[in-house]
Amino acid sequence: MSDRIDLSEHPAPPAVETPAPGIRHRRRPNDILLARLGRAASHAWPALAAYALVRIIGVAALALRAGDDGPSLGKLLASRFDTVYYVHIAQYGYAAPLAEGCVVQGPMCKYAFFPLYPGIVRAVSEVLPLPVATVAWGVSLLGALLAAWGIYAVVERVAGRRTAIVAVVLWGIAPHAVVESMAYTEPVFTALCAWALYAAVGRRWVYAGVLASLAGLTRPSGAAVVAAVVLTALWTLVASRRGREGGAERPERTGSLLATILIAPLGWFAWFAWVGYRAGDWRGYFQVQDKWGSTFDGGVFTLHRIADVFLKAPLSLNTVVGAATVITAVVLFVICVQQRLHPALLVYAAVLLLIAVGGAGYFHSKARFLLPAFPLLIPAARALAAARPAVMYTIVVTGTLVSSAYGTYLMMVWRRSP
Repeated sequence: MSDRIDLSEHPAPPAVETPAPGIRHRRRPNDILLARLGRAASHAWPALAAYALVRIIGVAALALRAGDDGPSLGKLLASRFDTVYYVHIAQYGYAAPLAEGCVVQGPMCKYAFFPLYPGIVRAVSEVLPLPVATVAWGVSLLGALLAAWGIYAVVERVAGRRTAIVAVVLWGIAPHAVVESMAYTEPVFTALCAWALYAAVGRRWVYAGVLASLAGLTRPSGAAVVAAVVLTALWTLVASRRGREGGAERPERTGSLLATILIAPLGWFAWFAWVGYRAGDWRGYFQVQDKWGSTFDGGVFTLHRIADVFLKAPLSLNTVVGAATVITAVVLFVICVQQRLHPALLVYAAVLLLIAVGGAGYFHSKARFLLPAFPLLIPAARALAAARPAVMYTIVVTGTLVSSAYGTYLMMVWRRSP
């Protein structure tokens, strides 16, 4: 027997081409971006799934009551209160007269509503053959998921993954979380703010500036994220210049920081300037807010309303919850300062708190105005994440049921905007 092997029966493996020296295979930027997004989504999916679950429970609780001698579920979520104005703007623009029955009339009253959200709704409705109200609701639902993802990304970066998941769930069961499932601006606004803050914390300055500018075109409280991004960039610029003078390595790029400082406030200031131009007075936006009964008194009105909770009875459930939310927010902010949260998050939460507490007018919306202030949830999320699983799940389940019941109350019993 021969020990010789017939090589014809064992073909050689295919040759592997090796690049010539000095030649690199570069991945396309789109491929890199998609790969990063895929990894980020796979990392965040438990938080997004948990958020979707608690919001589905909240909407299901409302669905059990909707339609019983009242509006349908679709009308409750997509065709009531402020949504009427946003849908009208998306369909006809700002100059068209409002339909009968709107709370505030007048040629300038719609300018109280910032343009980005109705602009997105109009653009999408031009493509999809759906009613504008349905499109508005769909845009808000997508915004809520992006907001939950952004909240997870920010909190995971500053406090860890477990705390981030809990924070997202807490945001989904906040007192006015039903608004996250309505055709309102809060979901889209929170998404823009969360990702702007994520970019600022990660020192991706131009992204932070652009997102902050878009947030400034979404709600008047966009001033909060603008202030957070601009002040953080300014502080970094000063620190970078000092480091460069001291010979520190890898100083921040001055051009990116300056661009961020210039870009971030553009959207917010542009809308104020446009409304002033349309009104023929640089105070035009503030005059519009006066017609809506919204002014700023530094907190006197809020303190009086909170005092009424303890001194007068009976009061509506929404008034009590609003007062409790404001008090809790102040306490949580103090804890955030003690825990030395990232400066960008502290500035953002502080300005939102100032706007909510200092504003005089519609007290019942203050809890909704604080909904985008997700950094305030971090201390509670940390505590729950560190608790025993049985304690954490008991609190989360109870909170979900209470939030669902209160959301149903806001939509079925409370007859004004939540």
